[in-house]
Amino acid sequence: MVLFNRFPVVSLVTFLFLTSCSSADEVSKNGFNLANSEITIEKIHGGGPARDGIPSIDNPRFLTIGQAEAELSDSDPILGVEIAGVNRAYPVAIMNWHEIVNDEINGNSFVVTYCPLCGSGVVFSAGSGTEKKNFGVSGLLYNSDVLLYDRKTESLWSQLLGRAISGDLKGESLQLLPVTHTSWKVWKREHPNTEVLSRRTGYFRDYDRDPYGGYVNSEGIYFPVENINPLYHPKERVLGVEIDGRFKGYPYSELSKEDSPVVDKFNGVGLKIHFDEESSSAWVTNLTGKKLPAVSSFWFAWMAFHPDSEVYFAER
Repeated sequence: MVLFNRFPVVSLVTFLFLTSCSSADEVSKNGFNLANSEITIEKIHGGGPARDGIPSIDNPRFLTIGQAEAELSDSDPILGVEIAGVNRAYPVAIMNWHEIVNDEINGNSFVVTYCPLCGSGVVFSAGSGTEKKNFGVSGLLYNSDVLLYDRKTESLWSQLLGRAISGDLKGESLQLLPVTHTSWKVWKREHPNTEVLSRRTGYFRDYDRDPYGGYVNSEGIYFPVENINPLYHPKERVLGVEIDGRFKGYPYSELSKEDSPVVDKFNGVGLKIHFDEESSSAWVTNLTGKKLPAVSSFWFAWMAFHPDSEVYFAER
């Protein structure tokens, strides 16, 4: 079988056994030096493909809404960004196969990242000038979450921690930018001038096929994770918010029980948590309506990285 897949040859059970049997003395994986890793090396797992085996999109092309209609259905999930007055949509059907898009709008460099295993779409500023970063997919995972690498220093970056965990830039953090994980129908309705990432990526992939078919609804998690919390289904979607080093998760099932927006106060800051049942999407603003950075992910992933996170429960 030669289709691009994380598990193309061996059975899943055999594959997980082989990838979990790395030596404790090993200081490199997929060609990355992990000698100074802040994460215990045994907790970093090979995801299957080699470095850049999942190719990032470095020269993205974009379509108008009219052009994109031939590629998208109303219910298709997208990651939407609004930067410097420009709106762009990144279909999850494409992100599933590439995980990273290095992009720029009006001189603002940013990276759109998506981890299919954690259901997490996260956007970061990529800096500028000599500090501008270009990212690739390392093929490595921590807590079942993608580890990015920047091509200049080959430091590894945890998507859900938002910081470098090894290499020359270890300890540095990326600036989180707002992103909306929603449906194509809702996004195009609210952003009629949006641009849309084209399937003309330069790679041959079957973007109509989900390489993780069935994963979202199952309780299975492919790779070892820490801090499993059984309060919700592992794939329950949650909106995660950080305020000055403290974390709070807003499970979609709780938000669905209340009228939107939910007004909350967390760590001394007033928030409005918006939930759209039609598209099963959530986002957060301050009390004046300014959109704030947040992370939408699966429940297991949010709690794996933030085991002390507070959790919002509906009042009714």
